[in-house]
Amino acid sequence: MGCARLVYNKALAAKTEAWYERQERIGYAETSAMLTQWKKQEDLQFLNDVSCVPVQQGLRHLQTAFTNFFAGRAKYPNFKKKHHGGNAEFTKSAFKWRDGKV
Repeated sequence: MGCARLVYNKALAAKTEAWYERQERIGYAETSAMLTQWKKQEDLQFLNDVSCVPVQQGLRHLQTAFTNFFAGRAKYPNFKKKHHGGNAEFTKSAFKWRDGKV
């Protein structure tokens, strides 16, 4: 959960900076590329140890939040807080079935 929140917040910060400083919109493809670069940083190496599925799904949710914001259907996305439990979404591809076990 913490990794998904960290990546979501880093992507939100990057999108916010790009919008307010350069009026530039950053999409999912760009944030996904940022994630790849973040995983290469020494202080964020631990991101390689967790499943990429919920982390990338968080980036997709952030993209949807921005799409809704720019369409006037929602407020500007908020940063995720540690003390609100959080959530992570896994897809079927995030699991493997071996010898009768997940």
